[in-house]
Amino acid sequence: MAVVPAGHLPVLWVDNAAVVSAPAEIDAANAGDVLEGLLTAIRDGPGALIVDLTATTFCDSAAVHALVKAFKEAGASGVELRLAAGGPAVSRLLEITGVDQLIGTYPTVLESLIGKPPSPEAQPTSKAGG
Repeated sequence: MAVVPAGHLPVLWVDNAAVVSAPAEIDAANAGDVLEGLLTAIRDGPGALIVDLTATTFCDSAAVHALVKAFKEAGASGVELRLAAGGPAVSRLLEITGVDQLIGTYPTVLESLIGKPPSPEAQPTSKAGG
């Protein structure tokens, strides 16, 4: 495992997967920087890109746009993008917007690395609790 920066976002490499840690809040003020960090990680050529949203407590429509744009770019580059979203506010936003139906979404980074669909009875957990 190694941690290297992707733009301004920390990236942890686990085998051929890049885990990018998102900031606590993603909104119009920083969504462009988040997108650039994700695109940088995609260009590094991982087999899978995990966006770690477990410490993210707020997202707005600019965040959703950045995630969808990164998902499209990842697909075009042959990279599978997955989300780890354990917090209720972020999980709810992904559900309301349908992003959780477009992008594989898991309650923890570990489950997103494994890449299996979460069981129906699985409950999202926060980074502190899981």
